This record gives sequence, structure tokens and C-alpha cells, in this order.
Amino acid sequence: MATKTLNIEGMTCASCVQTVEKATRKLSGVQEANVNLATEKLNISFDENAISVPEIQAAVDKAGYKALTDTQQKTFAITGMTCASCVQTIEKATRKLDGVMESNVNLATEKLAVQYDPTVVSVSDITQAVSNAGYEAHEDAEANDSADKKQKNIKSMWTRFLGSAIFTIPLLYISMGHLVGMPLPGILDPGVNPEWFSLVQLILTLPVIFYGWKFYAVGYKTLFKGHPNMDSLVALGTSAAFVYSVGATIAIWFGYSSYAENLYYEAAVVILTLITLGKYLEVRSMGKTSEAIEKLMGLAPKKAIVIRDGKETEISVEEVVVGDTIIVKPGEKIPVDGTVIEGKTAVDESMLTGESIPVEKNAGANVIGASINKNGTIQYQATKVGKDTALSQIIKLVEDAQGSKAPIAKMADIISGYFVPIVIGIAIISGLAWYFGGQTGLFALTITISVLVIACPCALGLATPTAIMVGTGKGAENGVLIKSGGALETTHKVQTIVFDKTGTITVGKPKVTDIFTENGVSKTELLQLTASAEKGSEHPLGEAIVNEAEDKGLDLIKLENFDAIAGHGIKVTIDGKTLLAGNRKLMDDRNISLNKLASTSDELANQGKTPMYIAINNKIAGIIAVADTVKKNSLKAIEKLHGMGIEVAMITGDNKGTAEAIAKQVGIDRVLSEVLPEDKANEVKKLQAEGKKVAMVGDGINDAPALAQADIGIAIGSGTDVAMESADIVLMRSDLMDVPTAVELSKSTIRNIKQNLFWAFAYNVMGIPFAMGILYLLGGPLLNPMVAGAAMSLSSVSVLVNALRLKRFKPSVVR
Repeated sequence: MATKTLNIEGMTCASCVQTVEKATRKLSGVQEANVNLATEKLNISFDENAISVPEIQAAVDKAGYKALTDTQQKTFAITGMTCASCVQTIEKATRKLDGVMESNVNLATEKLAVQYDPTVVSVSDITQAVSNAGYEAHEDAEANDSADKKQKNIKSMWTRFLGSAIFTIPLLYISMGHLVGMPLPGILDPGVNPEWFSLVQLILTLPVIFYGWKFYAVGYKTLFKGHPNMDSLVALGTSAAFVYSVGATIAIWFGYSSYAENLYYEAAVVILTLITLGKYLEVRSMGKTSEAIEKLMGLAPKKAIVIRDGKETEISVEEVVVGDTIIVKPGEKIPVDGTVIEGKTAVDESMLTGESIPVEKNAGANVIGASINKNGTIQYQATKVGKDTALSQIIKLVEDAQGSKAPIAKMADIISGYFVPIVIGIAIISGLAWYFGGQTGLFALTITISVLVIACPCALGLATPTAIMVGTGKGAENGVLIKSGGALETTHKVQTIVFDKTGTITVGKPKVTDIFTENGVSKTELLQLTASAEKGSEHPLGEAIVNEAEDKGLDLIKLENFDAIAGHGIKVTIDGKTLLAGNRKLMDDRNISLNKLASTSDELANQGKTPMYIAINNKIAGIIAVADTVKKNSLKAIEKLHGMGIEVAMITGDNKGTAEAIAKQVGIDRVLSEVLPEDKANEVKKLQAEGKKVAMVGDGINDAPALAQADIGIAIGSGTDVAMESADIVLMRSDLMDVPTAVELSKSTIRNIKQNLFWAFAYNVMGIPFAMGILYLLGGPLLNPMVAGAAMSLSSVSVLVNALRLKRFKPSVVR
């Protein structure tokens, strides 16, 4: 089963979304098809053996829209060409790459232009193919197609609005000015020259119709295909006003001057101009919803210095291949992911992890592309390039989430599917009812136009996707990567959150917590001797003691003799002394009295700490306690979740005593101890059987089944790839405070979506009856079609502005 994302052109409202989804879902081999109006993308899952992408594109085209693959075009400078044969060789080499749609070489300019799908093939793949063919390709022009397209669209909408406004303002003055006492030249006075009065209005209307031609092209195309959309409503309403006015103009020139009072040109042009302004504001606002993606993309450096043929060469970052040796100097961004092979530095990784303190990097350490090298020059080997880097994966994850659909959107989708045809029906019935009820044809036309123009499925279609785009983008800014709209919605319903213990609530690395001594031995001496004895030990307790001694700068003493006592500990001769280090059984077997340390060791065990007993020359010398320490923010995060009314559980393979000791430290409600890795998913299932929505937070391979079983799986960013793959949410900072942040963000986003949907529905529920003239029946005013057009535009813009309020989201602080 393949999953593909196609860009859809020509959509204007929720009705268009329904049309494209219906057209693609009924295709044989298509499993799922979801359209996002805000991103203008179709996410489709299909069987490649049953149907191809061109067939899907044809179905979308038949429905009245265009489906384009998410392609990029790049130009490369080619060196080494001498004749037309070279051109053929390079074109063949690049065209046979999967994901390359078009490849053309110009021998005169020595340029290669390639159109390709960046999700299938990377720039480095293209340059490598050229290199394999015996030539060299270097990126010549860098351009962000989607950003350019967006800017062109915004500029185009502004030009259309400006052009329309230039002709609308004088037309409005001519048609309405005299009614409020504004002077008109005699040639345009309707009482003196009705012919010129009507003709000039017609001449001023035609350019506005031209600027708004897209409304007619799309609107009538979809109407005739049986899938009318918002453009259809605008096209029908303004066409009715225009055609009626043209008829009236002809009548005036044939001597029926009374029709000069019944022209509707100004209504048609004002509606078109206001809706164009609304669309301009809409595309500008929609551009702001995807700022998070643009910020992430902006993090990536453009150039890299690599060593090739023994020389330092500056190349485009997209030309870097796995295995390249890259040099990064202080203050420069690290181009791609890799492993340090020479040098020492500190790297600022806050762009991905949120951790402001630079991380020390030596030979063997991993570095992440787009992080900043602070103070030393390093050489490192590229391990991940192009779409495989951590930054590219994050961008892809956020893009997928922004293109996904939340379950809450289904209601709006169903309604919008029937909305436009119903509105057209209501408009016609309302007009006819007024006409046959004794009103003039002009009055009936006003009603029909107002109903057509005020109805706005745009607001319905934008209510959910825009909020999800801003919400997931805001999550990424806060180090919370939410993989889908569904996950974003479900998170706010979570009642119980289960935390894995090791590496999630705790650091995951045993650490020396306490040192107690007896018989005149100092703490420093005890630590130095024990660490010397344990040097080289692979036991986690021994390793923790050695690390503690090294952190304190203690020199380790050379051993004279070493014996391992299976299941008990070790016996060594060091500095002329016999030292025993191990468990309590080792002391009991040697009849070594613990004196007052016996009660101390019991107390340590109750605190979840593991005591190591040390005896020197058969006398107890002390205890070194080792424990997996609780992470700094674990207690705060659990307090915050309690404040939100969420039950917190902990799952671990540890014994009950140790587990409960840790749980007590951080305020856990429920402890699931002595759970085997393979049984973690079953424990989650048991909680779900109690009727609870359960989230699972973990970081290891053994957490993956439980993460998948939970209603929401949350992976710690420092965890394994498997855990992150199984999760719905990834916490990049490995900070448990981001768990309540994810819940808060979900609640804020769903609240915003509900507000958007309420206003979108309320607008139509109130607006359509008003346009039908129900208020007029009760003695109120009649809605002018121009006001209806303005209201229609503002409804979409208001939904977008409300969604953009989410950009102000900040996690609450625990006091």
C-alpha cells in the first residue's frame, strides 16, 4: 500500500474538499483519501498494483480540479560536457532515477534542469547519478518552490483586488453618489442621460468581471460537473446581477429610461471586489498558519565545507553524500547529521531539543544537522543527508500532521458536502416565493443574489485544518511533535497517563546517592578504594561508583590482586589492604558485623536505593548507595497533571519496594510493578478496559507495544527509533513537563476548533434567513447583496484570525 501527497489546485471551500474526496475514494484500489483545505493537499493511500498516480490525477481533473505531485525544480551547473552525446548521457542517467519527472540539459549554457519529487529522490541522488555518468553537477540556483508559489498567489490576489477596486470606486460613485447628494456631470445624470449613465457603468464593470474571472471559470465548471462550490454561488449571484443589468441597459437604449433606477452593476462589482479582498486576507492568514514549517526549514544551512580529493571544497548542503568528511568552524551551523572524527567543541542543539546549555562533543559523538558549533573546529563524517536528517524528519512529521484530518472535522465535511446545492435551492425558492407573493422581479432577484452570496462554506472548511496547522506548528516550537490531527484531538480526552520508570521518570543511569562510613574510614578514601576495585567492572553499580570517583577527580589505585565472587561481589588486594565489596550476603558469609549500618541499609532499601557494602581487612568500612535518580522535572510534571485532573500511573519491571519508593518521591497514584516488558501492553489494555482513555509515555524498544496499544503513545525524544515510530507524540526535549504541555495544547486547539465551527455554523444559520428576507417580513431591513458579499468574506477571515490566536499559546507554569 502506497501513501502519496498531491497538491490540489482550484479548491475554494469545504464543498470542494468533499468533491475531491468523493471522486478519489470511489476509485478501485484507493483505501483512504483525505483533503486539507488549508494546506491544499490530498493525502491518499492506494494499492499501486490496482491504480496509478496519473489515474488518480485524472479522476481529480474530471471532478473539476487539478492534482499535482509535490515536485521541485532545480537547476545544476554541469562541468565536463563537450558535445550533444554528453547531453544524452546525462539526461538518460537522471531520467531513470525514481522520482525524476523531467530532466533537460542545455549544452550552450551547460545547465541541467530537473523536475523531481523530493520525497522519493534527493539532490545528492541526482548529483551522484551525474557523477556516475562521468560528469560533475553543482546546484546552480536555489529556490523554494512552495514559498515562491505562496508569495505569487498572495501577490496575484492583491493585484486582482487592486485592479477591481480601481474600477469599483468610480462605478459606486456614479451609481449611488447622486442618491446621497453627490454631484454628477450632466452626461452621467440618470435623469438627463440614462443611456450614458448605464453604458459607463457597464464599461467599468467589464474589467472587474475580468479580474474576477476565476470565480466564473471554477464556479461554472464545478456547477456543470454536478459539484457546485463557493465559487459557484458567487458566479451565479453576480452573473444574475450582471445579466439583469445588461438587459436593463439594452432596454434603456431602446427608450425605457425607467430601468436606469434598476441597475445592479454596483452590486456585482462590489461583491466581486469584497470577496477578492476576503480571499487576499485569507491567503495571507493561511500563510501565517504554516510559519512553523518555514521556521524549521530556515534552520537548515545552505552550504557545507567538505574534504574531497584532499582539498576543502564549499558545496551546496544538498550535494553532501553519506561518508563525506565535513569541516565546521566555530559559529557555523552543522550541515547534516554525522559522527565527530576529529576535534572537540560544544554544540548548541536548542533548535531541536530546547536545551539551552551547549553539549560537549568529542570524537565518536553524534552531531545533528542545523545545530550550531560554538567554540571549536571539528571534522565529522556525514551519516544522514537530505530527507534522512533529523531536521528533515521533523519537518516531514509536522507537514504530515498539518495535512491530516481530525475526527471532529467529519461533521463539517458531511454538512459542507450538501451545503452548496441546498443553498442554490433555497436561493431559487426564496426568489420565486417573493415574486409569486406579489413582490417585483427586482426584489425577488435581490433576495436570490443575497442568499447565494452570503452562504459561506469556506468558513466551515477552514475551521478545523487551520487550527490543526497552527496547533501542530506551535507544538513543534515547544519541542512537542504531534504526528496527526487525530492524536491532537484525542490527547485532550486522556484520563490516565502511564509512565515507564527507567529513562522516563528516572534518568536511566545509576548514580551514587549516599556514602556512609565506619571505623574511621573517610568518605573520600572509601570511594577511591571501591572505585579502584570496581574499575573495569561491567556491573551497573560498579560503573556508577567509578563514574562518581572520576567526577570528583580522584586518582584510581592499581590493584595487587582481584577475585570475583559469583553472585556476591569482589575481593581485591589494594594498597596492602584486603577489600571486600558486594551485597549483604557477602558480609554475612564472612561474619562481618554491620554495626549501626544495618538500620541505615534498611532505610536505603526503603528509599529504592541499592546499598553496596565495603569491608577492609574483615571490618565493615561503609556503604555506598546507588540509585537510578529521578529526573529534575518528574515531580513538577506529575503535579501539573494532577492539577489537570489526570490520574498518573507508573509501570516498571522493578520489585514492589523500589517501585513504590520512586512513586512516593514523585506523587504517582498507581504503581504497576514487576511487569515484564512483553506484558506492558496488557497492563495498558487493562486500564482501557476500565473505560479510561489512556496515554503511555516511554522511551525504550520494550515500550513500543504499549505505546501502540495506548489511545495516545508519547515517546521521549532521547529514546529509540522504534519507540518514536510507535508513538503518536514525540517529546524532543526528553522533558516530562512537555507531557502536560501536549495535553494543554490539545485542549487549546480543540477549544479553538469548536469556536471556529460554532461561528461558521452560526454565521450561516443567522445569515441565510436574513438574506431570505425573513427580517423584512417582520418589519426589519432587507439585506443588500453588497453587504452579503462583505459578510461572506469576513466570516472566512474571522475563522482564520481566531485560529491564529493559537500562536499565542504558552504552556502554563507550575508555581
